[in-house]
Amino acid sequence: MTEKTLTILQLYPAEMNIYGDWGNVLTLAKRAAWHGFTPTILTYEPGQAFPEADIIVGGGGQDSGQTKVKDDLLTIGEHLKELAADGTPMLMICGLYQLFGHYFKTADGTQLEGIGLFDAYTVAGPTRLIGNIVIDTEFGQVIGYENHSGQTFLQGDTKPFGRVTQGAGNNGGDQTEGARIANVYGSYLHGSLLPKNPVFTDELIKQAAIKRYGSFEPAAIDDSLAQKARDVALRRPR
Repeated sequence: MTEKTLTILQLYPAEMNIYGDWGNVLTLAKRAAWHGFTPTILTYEPGQAFPEADIIVGGGGQDSGQTKVKDDLLTIGEHLKELAADGTPMLMICGLYQLFGHYFKTADGTQLEGIGLFDAYTVAGPTRLIGNIVIDTEFGQVIGYENHSGQTFLQGDTKPFGRVTQGAGNNGGDQTEGARIANVYGSYLHGSLLPKNPVFTDELIKQAAIKRYGSFEPAAIDDSLAQKARDVALRRPR
């Protein structure tokens, strides 16, 4: 039997990896292995050659972290758009979610240009949006924790990742959370997001497997512990 591999790439882990976002990479690797794949984890930092990958993941960071990576992100932006158009699954959290839009305007008025993969923009808000959050998505309820001052507004054909049932979401006003174009997802949900949301995790693996191998045959996985974590998170106050 031919070994099936999946490569998971984390963007800018030195600068954009707070609030447990590294857990998203670990969860993808573990569940990929449970589904019968041999996972490989790669990282990408500014100035390096961009490697081939089946799933691309990025995390959150402070404004200073975004400032450090923004120029490099612009240099690889067109390649990321090509990968997105070709169906490569990606998950961008918080800071990199913002830079996958057109721009992020910080509290001091500095405008950090993004790659415009999402038709969206972000401006610093007057208060931080913090707390447990629940959203309804096509993959069921997705549960996480948000902590951001940036307020993101979607435009054009960019659809939200989900609709807020508890929490603030993109901007605290329109009940949207995150963004999606093709197989690219942006979200403010930390926690990290994927350990408590196995259905969505498996969707990313499925998208990568179908793109690379033409099919996906999921294994039966006991998600009882993940469900207990979800149950506890749902009972937590905002």
